[in-house]
Amino acid sequence: MSTVTQSVEQAAAGARLLGLLARDLPPDRLTSDPARVAPYATDRSGAPAGGEPLAVVHARRTDDVSTALRHADALGVPVVPRGAGTGLSGGATAGEGNLVLDLSRMNRILEIAPQDQVAVVEPGVVTAHLDRAAAAHGLRYAPDPASAALSTIGGNIATNAGGLRCAKYGVTRDSVLGVEAVLADGTVVRTGRRTVKGVAGYDLTALITGSEGTLAVVTEATVRLRPVPVATATLAAYFDTFEAAADASSAITAAGIETAMAELLDGSVISAIDSAQGTALRERGAALLIVQCDGAGAQAEAERVAAVLAGRVTSLVVAADDAEADALLAARRFALPALERLGRPLIEDIAVPRSRLAEAVRAIEDISVRRGVPVFTLAHAADGNLHPIIVVDAGLTELPEAAWETAGDIFALALRLGGTLTGEHGVGTLKRQWIAEELGTDNHALQRRIKAAFDPHHTLNPGKAV
Repeated sequence: MSTVTQSVEQAAAGARLLGLLARDLPPDRLTSDPARVAPYATDRSGAPAGGEPLAVVHARRTDDVSTALRHADALGVPVVPRGAGTGLSGGATAGEGNLVLDLSRMNRILEIAPQDQVAVVEPGVVTAHLDRAAAAHGLRYAPDPASAALSTIGGNIATNAGGLRCAKYGVTRDSVLGVEAVLADGTVVRTGRRTVKGVAGYDLTALITGSEGTLAVVTEATVRLRPVPVATATLAAYFDTFEAAADASSAITAAGIETAMAELLDGSVISAIDSAQGTALRERGAALLIVQCDGAGAQAEAERVAAVLAGRVTSLVVAADDAEADALLAARRFALPALERLGRPLIEDIAVPRSRLAEAVRAIEDISVRRGVPVFTLAHAADGNLHPIIVVDAGLTELPEAAWETAGDIFALALRLGGTLTGEHGVGTLKRQWIAEELGTDNHALQRRIKAAFDPHHTLNPGKAV
């Protein structure tokens, strides 16, 4: 089939789809005006979309999702599910002729059951909103991505998001008990259950979680809630070098201390935060490690952390109260917005064994020097998840070759140390060219067969993840 013929057929399929959606969806569900559709082409990653999407379906109910997918699948039109668009790997980019399925208006918290410690939510619920609603019952939603104030539960499920507290409480998959999801052909299925335990059948809930919208579209989730800790203790430790800070974090783990979080920032990230917020954190050291312990033994654990850090730090500050602790964590959460003020961040997301964190930090610094490309690094140090960030000119339409080469070196480093290309952001489009190297030939082929079983016509978020 010639390119021209294929283009004509795609245009005809798109026009037919628009007619069916206009007929079968309520009037406020469909947007096809190019000016209003254009912003949906990419996500926070800034990854190029490769054209203009066909239209946006603003789903409010499961029936809207099922209708859109059924018609799109029958006509072979690709569909890109989307929440808040805060993804950092290009997983929600929509190219030429793609239908965007916007789930952000499915934003109801359907149930909070304190006795069972579960909540039932729609995918467009903002992560922090669920956490606040659970707090009214003395509970919380444990997954805590840095984007919690903006990102949605559906997007968190799509990428199996992690965050600041995941070393102790697990990533999103550990909190998702079951989902309602719509398959590519419009079929609605339910997986999982409301119980903490359950091993009947294959674990489709875990499979869908982290599949980046390539297997099914989640329209409802039953998630686990946990009690709010009775106490917390937060420390801020400053170091002469970033490597020393990473080594100290590994020492905390080696001492058998399970912290709720351990967030690590290098000097360049601290400087960016200072510049954006008017703080003076960089004056205290070349690296910052924020450690929080929680639970009934929080104070005792914090004292053990302080003992491990003794002699390693340039200064150690123990937060006097919750307000001071919140200020420290707010600085950490502001790291990415601070870097976005400098240009377009290319955010890498490797993870390595925790014992090799300092080795990874040292190697990243070497890569930066060798390539002549500045790298800003922060990390969820308690679980070995590093975010080496390359910032490029926001006005560039394509990433410089040196940036790609630096990213490739960082990915190779992660695999060499026994780690992974992505700890929590997903593969999307930005890492897809490297995924086969991590998975291996047979594993990669198996994953593509799973994709084909769920989505035979490859209409669900094609070109992403695997």
